[in-house]
Amino acid sequence: MTGHADGLAPETRAVALGRPPRTPGSAVNPPVELTSTHVTPGDFADGVPIYGRYTNATWAALEEVLGGLEHGRAVTFASGMAAGTALFALVPRGARVVMGETSYNAMLALARELDAVGDLRLTLVDVADTDAVRAALPGADWLLLESPTNPLLEVADLPALIAAARDADVRVGVDNTFATPLLQNPLDLGADVVLHSATKYLAGHSDVLLGALVTTDDALHERLVDHRTLRGAIPGPFEAWLALRGVRTLGVRLARQQETAAELARRLAEHPAVARVRYPGLPDDAGHAVAARTMRGFGAMVAIEPVGGREAATAVTQRVRLWTPATSLGGVESLIERRRRIPSEPTTVPEALLRLSVGLEDVEDLWRDLDAALG
Repeated sequence: MTGHADGLAPETRAVALGRPPRTPGSAVNPPVELTSTHVTPGDFADGVPIYGRYTNATWAALEEVLGGLEHGRAVTFASGMAAGTALFALVPRGARVVMGETSYNAMLALARELDAVGDLRLTLVDVADTDAVRAALPGADWLLLESPTNPLLEVADLPALIAAARDADVRVGVDNTFATPLLQNPLDLGADVVLHSATKYLAGHSDVLLGALVTTDDALHERLVDHRTLRGAIPGPFEAWLALRGVRTLGVRLARQQETAAELARRLAEHPAVARVRYPGLPDDAGHAVAARTMRGFGAMVAIEPVGGREAATAVTQRVRLWTPATSLGGVESLIERRRRIPSEPTTVPEALLRLSVGLEDVEDLWRDLDAALG
């Protein structure tokens, strides 16, 4: 992981940015700014806070950190889907949007709803099939990517696809929630907007709902701020403060979680009760067990399909004692979920697929619990 223009590594940026000025006696951490309005005598002046829906100092501190990590300007929102809605608001009415067929289910449901009422024209593709995505770009206005995908953990060739989109004059948005800014920076590859459900790895403690969009385009940034202001999709100051506190430890959390996820994927690949393991860096099918022993992996999400299908997968979620059967991901606790239990999950997701969000527990404790549950 390398630094950027300021020479700082991303882990350092996560800790150092968004701090108050270093004056004698000043606080090390920014305060939670709990106010709905500001003192504004006289005429309105640019840059002077006036009302709590327009700006908040706690948001600004968090946005400085997220913008620094993704090498752009961040706008925070009340949730990941509030940020996703703002991203769709950038799409001109009637424009054609190319999107992954197994994107996050709520984003896909929203895209289909917008398509049904004529707000956009949706083209679904397999984002792991680079040629198929390239073939869908002529005549498109936006390409929305997610990599790794949720929950199939497919990896899109972001450099190739973003370059192809730029050549075709197609705008690009990338959901970077799973990878986080520590593993990839799509804006550096030429993407227009990066999306984060900060609820997940950025906040990291399963105690806050918050989203963010980051861009290097000043015009897009202004439109996103206007969208948030006019539609009221603002984060609460305390939620923003919690997310800011969480992102300070992103580097150490993700390093540990990724190390544990890779080790669990190695073992699961050789487990007789597991029909398939999905983990970026782990080859599919017959050769995966040997390759797994030398892989380093990518990220802290793993997906498995137990032998025995849906019933076996459901049984695993009922037998675990340390893993928590719950939705969401990216927190310090390990979660397990059969994704097709959610009615809106795409049918491209296998009925037996279990999504594992690897937390900070000891790897051996996690393995014993999962191994016993698999039987």
